[in-house]
Amino acid sequence: MTVWLVGAGPGDPGLLTVRGLELIRGCDALVYDVLVAPELVDEAPDDALVIPREDVGQAELNELLVELSRQGLEVVRLKGGDPFVFGRGSEEAEALAAAGISFEVVPGVSALSAVPASAGIPLTHRGLSAQVTLVSGHSASGADLDFAHLARTPGTLVVFMGLAHLSAIAGGLISAGKSPSTPAAVVSRGTHTDGRSVAGALHEIARLAAELTSPALLVVGEVVAVGNRLARPLARAVSSS
Repeated sequence: MTVWLVGAGPGDPGLLTVRGLELIRGCDALVYDVLVAPELVDEAPDDALVIPREDVGQAELNELLVELSRQGLEVVRLKGGDPFVFGRGSEEAEALAAAGISFEVVPGVSALSAVPASAGIPLTHRGLSAQVTLVSGHSASGADLDFAHLARTPGTLVVFMGLAHLSAIAGGLISAGKSPSTPAAVVSRGTHTDGRSVAGALHEIARLAAELTSPALLVVGEVVAVGNRLARPLARAVSSS
């Protein structure tokens, strides 16, 4: 039996890969993140065991995947975005490997590219950005980030899980030498029908994004100005219809 670590994409159910959909439709057990689109959960067979990940700790989840496989079930672990991009998929893979359980990773469309694109923001643009830096802003104060390094790194900066700490992140970058006028944007619930985005200078982005909700990405760099020039409403990157 195999445990399949499947990326569900960033929200729009239409962004699930064909391989991912095939596996969901053929699984014996589905363990899914709460941010996964309900339409994808509904694709599991009627007789499949369907388990939400909500309120299940990582260690307990790892044990659950091992136990389900040992029961002779084909298991799909459906994760938001891509399993190996801030998805803790590698931790689950390590636990399965240590237990001698067969597993495979099915990549998903990452929020890294899909969420900025849903707001019309390219991550790279000729003459403006030839590299992308990806970091997690998920800490009590943002103090775990190396602001001095990030402030002098060229290209585009993308911060996952930083909405609650926008003031600390923006302030840390500015204090470390990043220009306060650097274009910045926050995209909330990107690729969802209710997605929203705001854009402005780095020094004001926390104020502008005060009413946005998680999940959200912060994008910092001149590519945001390209998105502003495109001046189109937030839309799903690929329609699910």
